[in-house]
Amino acid sequence: MSTAIEIKISRLESIVEQIGEAVLSTTETVASLADRMETLSTQIEEQGKQVQQQGYQIFALCDAVQSLAESQDSSLQKLSQLTATLDKLMSMLQSVEE
Repeated sequence: MSTAIEIKISRLESIVEQIGEAVLSTTETVASLADRMETLSTQIEEQGKQVQQQGYQIFALCDAVQSLAESQDSSLQKLSQLTATLDKLMSMLQSVEE
């Protein structure tokens, strides 16, 4: 009977040992995953900062393009006025010549 008890105790020791190994393995896996998650979190944070910076740059570029368009519109109006003035001047010169 003591042999049966020793066999059961041996089996229990083996099971406890296997459970301990599984817990250690799981703990190492969780620690590795936590490190990877931290690395990914840092990368995502950096990418977020880059996207935000690019957003600021796009906003500044849009503002510059709008200013350029307004300036071009103003220049076009002045050029139209100059053309109209030159047309009048040409008409006056042609009238004087006739």
